Amino acid sequence: MQCFDSAEEARHAPQFFLMRGAVRPNFEVPARAASLRAGLRELGLAAAAPPPATRAELRAVHAADYLDFLEDAARDWVALPGAGPEVVANIHPTPEMLQQSSRSNGHVIARAGAHTADAACPIGPGTFAAAAAAAGCALAAAEAVRGGGAAYALCRPPGHHAYAGRAGGHCYLNNTALAAQRLRERGAGRVAVLDVDSHHGNGTQGIFWERGDVLTVSLHADPGRYYPWYVGFAEERGAADGEGANLNLPLPFGTADEGWLEGLGQGLAAIRRFRPDALVVALGMDASKDEPLNALAVTEEGFARAGAAIAALRLPTAICQEGGYNTDILGTLLARFLGGFGG
Repeated sequence: MQCFDSAEEARHAPQFFLMRGAVRPNFEVPARAASLRAGLRELGLAAAAPPPATRAELRAVHAADYLDFLEDAARDWVALPGAGPEVVANIHPTPEMLQQSSRSNGHVIARAGAHTADAACPIGPGTFAAAAAAAGCALAAAEAVRGGGAAYALCRPPGHHAYAGRAGGHCYLNNTALAAQRLRERGAGRVAVLDVDSHHGNGTQGIFWERGDVLTVSLHADPGRYYPWYVGFAEERGAADGEGANLNLPLPFGTADEGWLEGLGQGLAAIRRFRPDALVVALGMDASKDEPLNALAVTEEGFARAGAAIAALRLPTAICQEGGYNTDILGTLLARFLGGFGG
């Protein structure tokens, strides 16, 4: 299995995280990548360092004004009197504001509110470079499987909560969506995205919401009690050409291996019915029973069985790393999943 990684990820070391009104240390730290690399070494897998995604490549799924914001925000932010070290919005425009507004506002505070969904995506001076490097890994994995087989992209920061024009939930550029779009551009008539992160892949759903050529399947904890709170429910099926091409499989809190794998089986059955030419897996490890903010209770063996079940689709498969924040076990979980997959 070809693997891709970039040392640029270390340039993104976010500090700010807001949880239930309390400021806490951010979970999405460079130690995550170190743990994942240990998991690759355990399997004897070496990773290549591809170039970062270019602006033109990112435009395949992201809006130009959003990319401008990601590139410029940290520089403009530190120029503000009394500014903190990271861009964190203190206001987000409500639907009423947007409906009644007479003009756009280019101030960095206004742009931060418009282009971030929450306070879990602080932007520092190295964030855009790290995110572009992660996107480059995802694109490299997609290129690697054009002729078949599987590839793994160690994407940090992750991406599945990022919309076309908005960051959120530790995510800035949607690596999974970029990989799926690249496979479409390279000749795959239909692509399926399977997201097994414990959080709903809301950004990916949003990007492909009105498209019937990309099936989005997300297996996650019940968003009635869990991020992203507003979307991820079973009745969300897509719209326009994408109606029926979105499948959400929310699970009760505490769901363990058997229930999780049963839900995965439903997702795999939907993928088989869709008959895609290629697959992108959004691989989150935060369904683990040992996660610091766990909602599900999947074991190492559960991840290994999931890898084997997904491999049985026998599709060209680009695997993009998403969440998973227990750095003590993250590499082991990756090794078990890829080992089950056949890596």
